[in-house]
Amino acid sequence: MKSTAISFARVGASIALGTLLMLAGARSVLAATTWIMASGNPESSYFTQNIRQFIDEVEERSAGELRIDLRANDTLIKHDAIKRAVQTGQVQIGEIRPGVYGNEDPMYILDSIPGVASDYEQARQLLEAQLPYFEELLGRQGLRALIWAPWPGQGFFTTSPLESLDDMRGKKIRIYSQPTQQMAERLGFRATILPFAEVSQAYATGMIDSLFTSPQTGIDVQIWDYAKHFTYTGTMHNKNAVIVNERAFRSLDEDLQRIVLEAGQRATERGWEMSRRAGAENDEVIESHGVVITDASDDIQQAITAIGDEMLAQWRESAAAPAVEALDRYLAQRSAQD
Repeated sequence: MKSTAISFARVGASIALGTLLMLAGARSVLAATTWIMASGNPESSYFTQNIRQFIDEVEERSAGELRIDLRANDTLIKHDAIKRAVQTGQVQIGEIRPGVYGNEDPMYILDSIPGVASDYEQARQLLEAQLPYFEELLGRQGLRALIWAPWPGQGFFTTSPLESLDDMRGKKIRIYSQPTQQMAERLGFRATILPFAEVSQAYATGMIDSLFTSPQTGIDVQIWDYAKHFTYTGTMHNKNAVIVNERAFRSLDEDLQRIVLEAGQRATERGWEMSRRAGAENDEVIESHGVVITDASDDIQQAITAIGDEMLAQWRESAAAPAVEALDRYLAQRSAQD
């Protein structure tokens, strides 16, 4: 009888323990926060690969308390609508191309002006000068930037060689921002702003026959099916950013906020290195598919430089005083290093 009582006691204890563990597990699941993230880049892009590593770090360090569900390649929200979606809380986090929001504030397009930052060192110095302004600007919109990552140097994908300015006239080119549209049109192109996801269709329908971008985008759209020449200009290293809804961020406890910020900083550093590697590796990839790479001729580069100078003067007139001050700090630093 005594043995039976002990057995029942043990069974009861086991059931109680199991129930507690189940309840603890249920509380853990209920406590988990899931953010939906939108991006316009495909999984093959180093931007997306970097974001995947950011997500892995956040989920691992938070022990699953914060999960991020990434919807890449425009599958949830069109790339240029992502900023608004994060701002309104439709999604909590997203990757954006700041250069398409120049109508909101000229600072968004500064790194898209030809010649402002034509190599990685200059691009990073420019970012550091811009960060305080961006923090205040995004903060007013209920947003916070977590990651900044640059594009490699850019150029023109065309069906025939670009040996002079005459070869550009009349070509139908896809570009991605107001500054690149302005540059292309002044060079003689017929320019159209299109998101990445529509490039292949635009080629197929004859809407475009040329592309201004980096080899990364060329690979993503398999540019060798449409163009056999890439004329490298350098020109700019504009940036993508990962932004988060500030209210969603503030709803996290302090430990989770710290995890997200630290993972974002690491993703920023990693993104710059990934961009450098991608720039070199992507040249090899497009060449292996028969794309001929050449440097732009002197007259093309001189024309781009002159256009960039004019655009920067116009930018100064339209930008707020703190934005101009940030530019001047950057230019002074760059000049001191020359």
